[in-house]
Amino acid sequence: MPAPRSGGPTVDVDPAGAAWADYVAAARQLDGVRRAAATAASEQARSVAAAREELTAVRERLAPQQSRLRELGVPAISLVPTPPEVTEATRPMAAGPAAVLAALRSARGWADSADDSLAARGLPRLARWPVHPRNLLVYGPLALLVPLVQLGLFLATGTGPLTVLALVVGLPLPAVAFMLGWLTVGRLFRPRPADRVDRTPRFGALVCLIPAVLTTAGLLLAMLAD
Repeated sequence: MPAPRSGGPTVDVDPAGAAWADYVAAARQLDGVRRAAATAASEQARSVAAAREELTAVRERLAPQQSRLRELGVPAISLVPTPPEVTEATRPMAAGPAAVLAALRSARGWADSADDSLAARGLPRLARWPVHPRNLLVYGPLALLVPLVQLGLFLATGTGPLTVLALVVGLPLPAVAFMLGWLTVGRLFRPRPADRVDRTPRFGALVCLIPAVLTTAGLLLAMLAD
């Protein structure tokens, strides 16, 4: 029977056409769900594969570090995580493979920092010193090298041509000592990747310049007095 429509003439409804429209809409919705599920499954599979590769890499990094720490006298029991530490570490990984991958990448970053610390041996302890005394250990010896050579030549030859040559050649050497110190500080006291090393350039320049100026002035006065 034709179905009446309010305010208009009656319209015949085709049951087969309505069923076909419902079928097409359901099929489209099902296809969308299927595609979304396939995409999610593919992404999850890629995350699982990447997490396995990352886990293998982290294990390969940790094994030699564990051996090295044992050689340095660290007790074996200290190298094994406690149950509370394991529980705390696994808690963020409950979100799925992507969270596990992120945690493994973070662990790899910590392994890189540990490699740097083991390679530097005793220097990380010096890196925690106040910055000026720490950098003085580098700038100071370099700053004293040239004045010591000049004084040695003066004591050995007196006011001779070698002393004059040493004074002339020694004029630009404080700048060379400063550059060597600047590079050495960054090399020896390299912090974690996220940080920047403080080379104290003004302090280093003064440390390298003052001994050279005082030595040169003293030698000039001694030469003029002779």
